[in-house]
Amino acid sequence: MKVKVLSRNPDDYVRETKHDIQRVPRNYDPSLHPFEVSREYTRALNATKLERVFAKPFLASLDGHRDGVNCLAKHTRSLSTLLSGSCDGEVKVWNLTKHECVRTLQAHGGFVRGMVVRYCGNSFFTIGDDKTIKQWKMEAPGYGEEEEPLNTILGKTVFTGLDHHQKSGVFATCGQQVDIWDEQRSTPIRSFTWGVDSFSSVRFNPVETELLGSCASDRSIVLYDMRESTPLKKVIMTMRTNTLCWNPMEAYCFTCANEDYNLYTYDMRHLERPIKVHMDHVSAVLDVDYSPTGQEFVSASFDKTIRIFSKDDGHSREVYHTKRMQHVICIKWSADNKYILSGSDEMNIRLWKANAAEKLGVLAPREREAVNYTQKLKEKFQHHPQIRRIARHRHLPKNIYHQKNELRIMKEARRRKEMNVRKHSKPGSVPVVSEKEKHVVSVVK
Repeated sequence: MKVKVLSRNPDDYVRETKHDIQRVPRNYDPSLHPFEVSREYTRALNATKLERVFAKPFLASLDGHRDGVNCLAKHTRSLSTLLSGSCDGEVKVWNLTKHECVRTLQAHGGFVRGMVVRYCGNSFFTIGDDKTIKQWKMEAPGYGEEEEPLNTILGKTVFTGLDHHQKSGVFATCGQQVDIWDEQRSTPIRSFTWGVDSFSSVRFNPVETELLGSCASDRSIVLYDMRESTPLKKVIMTMRTNTLCWNPMEAYCFTCANEDYNLYTYDMRHLERPIKVHMDHVSAVLDVDYSPTGQEFVSASFDKTIRIFSKDDGHSREVYHTKRMQHVICIKWSADNKYILSGSDEMNIRLWKANAAEKLGVLAPREREAVNYTQKLKEKFQHHPQIRRIARHRHLPKNIYHQKNELRIMKEARRRKEMNVRKHSKPGSVPVVSEKEKHVVSVVK
């Protein structure tokens, strides 16, 4: 004999606590909810407005340096540890959870030009204007011990850039040439030159770890393979590139920060034109760093602002600035994808949220569900004019606002002039050059 019984799961209707609201069962048949879209639009609009109300990205300021902060380094194993080097040769180790400096050492005479933490996290390297490479222990010396480097290498010229291999005891420096060093040797195991006076930065590829790229003073970006004896290829641009950063999720893509106020994302297999030109800064871009997800990157500029870009978008989704912050020299995105760290030349390191309106701390399950729901609503209606206008609006300092308008007028004037020249010339004599191709002079292999 077959018996049918009613079966109910108490989780569907019992409240978690007596303070919760009663759960109401709903029928999701679209025919029963003819006004669902208009209700969702209203919710998306309110969520977008509230996001702008709660957008407070600035978290903390770490002060203690006596000169401008010239470089930052993330710890490879610890989220709460940050290293910073200043223009007076001083290196500080910070505890980010406590917002305090835990160690200070006088590393170099003159600028600290670069610093990097070893891949296993037990030591770090610094370079400076005194033509030396120094390796330091990550732990502070014990009571009564002096602060001495583990190893010191004296170079022939000033080093301007430094990076460490992701998986082995090899690091790279740049100055008058790009040198590859073994940690156990005091002379470079390989040197690369390509008729260039000097290099400003060098970066290892985090995915294809044998590849590295550097920025040179002749406006070129040069790519190398450590297994080869000569450089692979280089692209020469109209203006000088200050630094580059590889995408940690896409092995062939990198983004470079240029003096012409733009950032360029390239595929190293097709250097004839960049994949994307990222425009919004109104002065030279000094540093760039990718998020761990590879979907976004953050840039630091001489115009005293920090901007966050999507890798596929030509305009920034966020701009951070404060009244006291001066030229931002270095920038880092934390390894947990939640924070951004900036160093500027008025001696401060600032800690920012990567998502300006994100609530910090542990979220209750229902709170997390509400956040995810509003996020999906905002994505669904993001192209609606009213919502897009509210989401994109940012208050800018007066000088940046006016400079941005001035640059837009100049760009429109150049475009109008090109159109007039093409219109009054012989058909086909004035070629159409896209914005992406304008900034590349040549590619040398």
